[in-house]
Amino acid sequence: MEFAELTTLRVGGSAPPLLEAKSEAELVEAITSADARGEGVLVIGHGSHLVVGELGWDGLLIRDARQDISEVDSFVACGGSTVRATAGTDWDTFVRFTLDNDLAGLEMLSGIPGTVGAASAQNLGAYGQEIAQTVAQVRALDRQSGLIRTLSRFDMHFGYRSSVMRRSVGSERPETGKTWGPTGRWVVLETSFQMRSASLSEPIRYQSLADRLGVELGARVPAREVREQILEVRRETGMLWDPEDHETWSAGSFFRNPIVSDELAGKLPHDLPRFPVRNQAMFVSGSVHKQAPQVEGKTKLSAAWLIEAAGFHPGFKVRDGSGAALSGRYVLAITNQGGATAADVQELAVIVRDEVRTRFGVTLDFAPVIVP
Repeated sequence: MEFAELTTLRVGGSAPPLLEAKSEAELVEAITSADARGEGVLVIGHGSHLVVGELGWDGLLIRDARQDISEVDSFVACGGSTVRATAGTDWDTFVRFTLDNDLAGLEMLSGIPGTVGAASAQNLGAYGQEIAQTVAQVRALDRQSGLIRTLSRFDMHFGYRSSVMRRSVGSERPETGKTWGPTGRWVVLETSFQMRSASLSEPIRYQSLADRLGVELGARVPAREVREQILEVRRETGMLWDPEDHETWSAGSFFRNPIVSDELAGKLPHDLPRFPVRNQAMFVSGSVHKQAPQVEGKTKLSAAWLIEAAGFHPGFKVRDGSGAALSGRYVLAITNQGGATAADVQELAVIVRDEVRTRFGVTLDFAPVIVP
């Protein structure tokens, strides 16, 4: 088997045999044993945020095959419930479960490919809604100690598309000086979410979504209507994977929206969209209208605007013969138009990043996990 068969970008060389762990004990035992042998570990979900080179990867390749969702507590007094899902649970299946049970807080994250474990580690977000707003706690294997730990939302140190778990990927192991590799120190086992009982959505905070729904900013509408509109947007932009449509063969948004100092933001073109940076680690759940406090001195910029302003158009290729191209529907995505290699993808990504940096002095970070 090759990684091209295991990832939505459809690139990547030889893959070792995939172990499908059917229990937490099997998952933990396999990872801790590999660590004891000094063997690399790669925990894979749907492969929707993964780019693997043509040389492939050698080590333990494992997937959490558990797909368990349970509503463990119902808090009548505060009008909410705690819902628990195993890390291998399909993310959109989990979102549908919450909506079917009239639980609000994840509706704007509909249709995003991946698993609950990856979503928790990455602080998945869209349209002003983030995992950090509803996570209560995360049970995870700490590969450094070999123990299972329960981390609160505050222990997760959530940031923009990041957490303490995501930041450990590629970081140094203190006992050996080697790096943790593509999976990192932490492996999510299960996540608990504290959800609000409601059939209406969280407030709509993006003008484009409000326009599609025909409402004012800040309005709350039936959560299922929000889901349907977001699924349609994702379909239009090629973000719903279709094996017959090369425009959907991607790793999602390849470039993160950069966060820069207010000083640098003030020197950039005035028509460049800017957004506040919010400290999700300090988010306090409660009123539906609350938001995490804003981070002073920091501004988030539109990566899509920067890419197009640097001269890259939808569908751009480095050369005619390359199989990798910027999506014709969504410029933040790099797509495999057929026969692309990981080298093609990386070449395009680097050219875009370097030109944006040359033009604007802003460095775009790559969002996917890149192996090796």
